[in-house]
Amino acid sequence: MDERKVKRIYHPPAVPAADLFKGGKERRVAAYARVSTASDEQLNSVEAQKDYFAKLIHQRPDWIFVGVYADEGITGTSINRREAFNRMVTDALAGNIDLIVTKSISRFARNTVDTLNTIRQLKAANVEVFFEKENIYNMDSKGEFLITLLSSIAEEESRSISENVKWGQRKRFADGKYSVPYKHFLGYRKGTDGGMEIVPEEARVVRWIYHMFLEGISPTAIATILTTASIPSPAGGDQWWPKTVMSILTNEKYYGAARLQKTYIADHITHEKRINNGELPSYFVENGHPGIVPKTVFMEVQDRLQHPDRNSSSFTLFANQIFCVDCGHSYGRQYWHSTTYNNPVWKCGHKHRYRGSCQTPHLYEVLLIGAFRDIIQILYDNYPQVLEDCLSSINRHCKHPITPEDLPSWLPTGYPSQEERSLWHILIPKVVVEPDGTLVFHIIDGAEILFNLNF
Repeated sequence: MDERKVKRIYHPPAVPAADLFKGGKERRVAAYARVSTASDEQLNSVEAQKDYFAKLIHQRPDWIFVGVYADEGITGTSINRREAFNRMVTDALAGNIDLIVTKSISRFARNTVDTLNTIRQLKAANVEVFFEKENIYNMDSKGEFLITLLSSIAEEESRSISENVKWGQRKRFADGKYSVPYKHFLGYRKGTDGGMEIVPEEARVVRWIYHMFLEGISPTAIATILTTASIPSPAGGDQWWPKTVMSILTNEKYYGAARLQKTYIADHITHEKRINNGELPSYFVENGHPGIVPKTVFMEVQDRLQHPDRNSSSFTLFANQIFCVDCGHSYGRQYWHSTTYNNPVWKCGHKHRYRGSCQTPHLYEVLLIGAFRDIIQILYDNYPQVLEDCLSSINRHCKHPITPEDLPSWLPTGYPSQEERSLWHILIPKVVVEPDGTLVFHIIDGAEILFNLNF
């Protein structure tokens, strides 16, 4: 029997991933860089990464520089919004890239599924990927295992960071602290103290929107009017949409309040936003910042939106038009006897909240209507040009044009019509109530007319 012979076969030692780049075939090489926030520090980091990889690739004679793909201010938990990343993968699968170099797995992606799917796609197309920090090469036999392990760690780190951020945000809510997206928020800007500061020219647009709605103009029609008037939208565009108008009409921040944590992010990977229906605590802050419209006006708008079939013209008759001289607060409509609903009066809103703080009286609506009609008669007799100019503005929206000569016979009796109310609001932007019942009518041309209801 022949003696058994055993021959040892020597295999060369495994080459570390980093050594794969010491030389060999010519490769078309690209790099990928990403930062998750758009802060100056992070953006500078992107520029530093671009510069680093460009020098790294150019110093290799066997590497052909394709470019550095970079996403700025984009999360790594999903590839859906990463335009540069997706463009790089498309270029690689199209055969334009042989090797991709990136700083680390966490820069490449923080989602294990996305990482593995992309790596497998690239590997199937014979595209190499090298993670510098971890010294991992996707073509290595252990590469996918290590990538899976470290990608899972990166995903967990992302989840932990997300939870810490959420906790900090919720702590700020509980303390009554908040901020708004000023870039797309009409009427406010960030003040020098870090709080919300009113932008006067934008605030006028907000008040106009509320006024138009209370005058019976629909959000769709308001959007058309604003677009026609070439007023920039909150996003800075030329086109207004009904949903944009509705968002302004329903946002409590416009009267100085803030409801916090209306929505929440359900998953740190998908970033799905859900309406908070009690899953998390919510907070309501009043008087947290200066309001653009009075609370009474805001609440009247909400009532109108919730009850579109209700004839709410009576509630909006003098909305945001009559003011208390003692505190500056606007008058609101109430019923003297709430069970009958037959005797509406207008009162200072602060007088009810802080009893005894204001000395101005309540005003019966029927007497106010008569006072406004008397003022129009005074204007007809003494300020014909002012009246004519205002009627010209109203006639653009009236089915039947009105001239100053028609006014005495046109003025209706009983409850005022839409046209008459429009005339009042244009001619008389403000009425101030004195403690003795004197009404100071501020006319559009700057004149003031005193009127006493004879209490």
